Amino acid sequence: MRVLITGATSGIGRQLALDYRAEGHEVFGCGRNPAALQELADAGIHPLAFDAGERRQVLESLAELASLDLVILNAGSCEYIDHPRQFDGALLQRVMQTNVIGVGYCLEALLPRLAPGSRLALMGSIASELPLPRAEAYGASKAAVAYLARTLALDLRPHGIGVSLIRPGFVRTPLTDKNDFAMPMRVEATEASRVIRRELARGVAEIHFPKRFTRLLKLLGKLPDRAWQRIALKGLKR
Repeated sequence: MRVLITGATSGIGRQLALDYRAEGHEVFGCGRNPAALQELADAGIHPLAFDAGERRQVLESLAELASLDLVILNAGSCEYIDHPRQFDGALLQRVMQTNVIGVGYCLEALLPRLAPGSRLALMGSIASELPLPRAEAYGASKAAVAYLARTLALDLRPHGIGVSLIRPGFVRTPLTDKNDFAMPMRVEATEASRVIRRELARGVAEIHFPKRFTRLLKLLGKLPDRAWQRIALKGLKR
């Protein structure tokens, strides 16, 4: 199987790239960090260097690729709005550029390389299930990814291309290491990779984990907005 993964130089993307390669698949790992890309190359992974948020780089870097069996659009970033009354529009733009617009550039380049029987996976987040403090930019970007994945699933199905939306809870990565708040039920990247690879092989449309945590957030997400706001605000006061 020929697998391409964006954001493959750290976190979940790196673990997925290494694990798919260990299984004997041909893997293309995309990222911006030259040293990390060299480590992937040393592990037998084809390194592709580009910034997913730059359309020209994406299209030029992926122009020579042949057909692919699995594409995982994993590259993303996370920044929080610390002062809501001093809303940082540039921060919102940065997060949207990486998490949403960059996905669009990759889709433009890669969808023509997916044949019937192949699969496309987009990295969302269970955080988009309900509004969370300080997560205006990140949550909105992942909500956009979720809608995009579900719409693509409708439009690509007649072409024989499956679509999966990945919605993890907290995973130990360089991004979550920066968080200054409690992260309940955080799992290791190795566990995230194991679950994602298993569920993608099964053709699961929505992959969410760890289930005890993600099911709880899904349940809370069904509450009326006023009820959830009371719970969230009470948590903030604590």
